[in-house]
Amino acid sequence: MAESLMSSMKITLKELYTIMNTHMGPQVWLQDGTDWAESPWEVIYGAILVQNTNWKNVAPSLLKLKKATNFDPKRVENLSLEELTDLIRTSGFYTRKTQTIYNVCHWLEKYQFELPKIKSEPQTKLRHELVSLKGIGNETADYILMYVFDKPSFMVDAYSRRLFGWLGCQLPSQYLQAQTLIESQLDFNLSEWQNFHALIVNYGKDVKKPADFELSFLGEYAGQLKLT
Repeated sequence: MAESLMSSMKITLKELYTIMNTHMGPQVWLQDGTDWAESPWEVIYGAILVQNTNWKNVAPSLLKLKKATNFDPKRVENLSLEELTDLIRTSGFYTRKTQTIYNVCHWLEKYQFELPKIKSEPQTKLRHELVSLKGIGNETADYILMYVFDKPSFMVDAYSRRLFGWLGCQLPSQYLQAQTLIESQLDFNLSEWQNFHALIVNYGKDVKKPADFELSFLGEYAGQLKLT
């Protein structure tokens, strides 16, 4: 009876966050002086370069970009098409990514490359401008907004869709609908949204298959996540 009762217990999103944070601990992710990112501009370039590839292919590109420009968007913007393409070649899809980096640098120029000025703008305005740039989709825009401009949100990525599916909640296929659904359940501040994202991604990097999920600390909650 007790086992049957336990298996039927539903958990909320807040409880999921607490469980993950308890088991995994607070995640250090792109925080000043504690992670790989040396500048906010590096975070932007990394978010673009990692599209459709893995980080081991991005790292060499960032090293070359740093050596050539010190990540200064003004200097990046002044590179020729051939120069920038050669720097980021290891990241794949380099023709498209070169243009996307240029697009973002031109957008930053509208704000005189001043972070405080950009951060002072409303989140909805910045998000609209970012997703209007060719090469910047919803996920990349939200990543940049949260980790560069301190605008919190829930990032709907492959890791979160997979985890929520195992927990019994198939997120809507439309990105903004899925994001709105999750954000309506949680009253998180910036650091909590960042931590939740990092928890999900780091969990997903280790737990890749249903069998792995069943053996993980979340396995007992299979099909038990409740969204209101």
